[in-house]
Amino acid sequence: MSHSPADRAPHLGFATQLSPLDAAFLALEDADPHVSLAIGSVAVFDGPAPDQAHVAAAVRSRLRRFPRAGQVVRRAPFDLAAPRWVDAGKVDLGYHLRRTALPAPGGDAELCALTERVMATRMDRDRPLWEMWVVEGLARGRWAVLTKLHHSLADGVSGNHLHEVLLDDPVGATVHPLRPQPPPPLWETVTAPLAALVGLARSPLRLARQVASAIGGIATLAGSVWPAAPSSLTGELGSPRRYGVARVSLTDIGEIRDVFGVTVNDVMLTAVSAALREVLRRRGEPTDPHTVRALVPVSVRLPGEHAILDNRVSLVLPFLPVDVADPVGALGAVHERMRTVKDSGQAKAGAAVTELAAHEPFAPIALALKAAARLPQRSVVTVATNVPGPRGPLAFLGRDLLELLPYVPIAVRLRVGVAALSYQDNLVFGVTTDRASVPEVGVLTETIARAAAELLAAARSRRPNRNGAVPWPTRLT
Repeated sequence: MSHSPADRAPHLGFATQLSPLDAAFLALEDADPHVSLAIGSVAVFDGPAPDQAHVAAAVRSRLRRFPRAGQVVRRAPFDLAAPRWVDAGKVDLGYHLRRTALPAPGGDAELCALTERVMATRMDRDRPLWEMWVVEGLARGRWAVLTKLHHSLADGVSGNHLHEVLLDDPVGATVHPLRPQPPPPLWETVTAPLAALVGLARSPLRLARQVASAIGGIATLAGSVWPAAPSSLTGELGSPRRYGVARVSLTDIGEIRDVFGVTVNDVMLTAVSAALREVLRRRGEPTDPHTVRALVPVSVRLPGEHAILDNRVSLVLPFLPVDVADPVGALGAVHERMRTVKDSGQAKAGAAVTELAAHEPFAPIALALKAAARLPQRSVVTVATNVPGPRGPLAFLGRDLLELLPYVPIAVRLRVGVAALSYQDNLVFGVTTDRASVPEVGVLTETIARAAAELLAAARSRRPNRNGAVPWPTRLT
């Protein structure tokens, strides 16, 4: 594709510092040459595909809604301060907006193969950290847009909001532009921690409760990082990836949730657990209760913060019940374990640690990040994230958006990652694996779909009969 003339980037008038969590994704990538820490999604549209000139004009007109499109990361000498987003000056839209076509027949296999190649390639740090690929040649006359963002730029929630920012506005809806979080005034940076301490000192009971809660949560989090049982699901990574998708009806997931009194996230994690169990079983490896600990991101965004560009997540670290073959039993185990880790304060502890780090000098934080990124961790086996998608139907240049396929990167010896993204009545699981060590991406996606179907059948068998009797308790405890 020929490159268009350089486009003037939106002028923001200020630079913003990366939070320690944002900077951590850069440090993790720097520590392993085989890792690309970009998140992404594939938006599939009804056809025919518009020509590139129309796409470029539409994207250019929306760039002011996406301030990071014209910024690059700049590190301070010797990491004396946190990295900053600074204006790039000019952005070559032809570099960031690309076009390709799938080989026939243009099905899932071809689309996933393209996605895994694009997402495995590292982004140029000297340019703004985003790409959009227009993909022609999908089966049934469809086409797609593959969006790629570096994880230091956004988490799943703000990255997902990008769809509403760059696509045509939903009818009757107000779409808020993605906005970077502006730095606080210097006086506020200096005085806010002191004011908070003074306030807590005036309320000893409140101070004691907060300290006890933080200590308890951090202790629980620290206790969760003991090594998991050895398995082939963790280890060194190569650069190539495998990628596959599984589709489930969101209505069906809601039915499972309602019958068993669980959450959508519980159902998602149960399907992931079944998939990892199946891979271990086929490999002849043990499936004991402490084989698979999952890193489950938890959003800590406040209401109205979905449009702020940065990472605002904490985490919980439950073991997935790969030892439980029965899907309903596994769902009960997931529900109980998620309730336990939430009650333990793990998520609050993680958020407290990142919040505290934001007020500390960055140089020691940078050293700690680099050291941690190079440690061969053996505690976490997979990452599993569930992101609510756009609430209403979307379109681009008059073409209806049909579905969204999510992509989550893998790093730090995690050879499998799963992201679930909803759009209208579809929940799509995107599975990323290390190509050399976990080639069974098809086994994972097929088992996820089968586990959801088995849970739906179990839920329907437990609906009240004609006499109003329920053949099985409707809530898991």
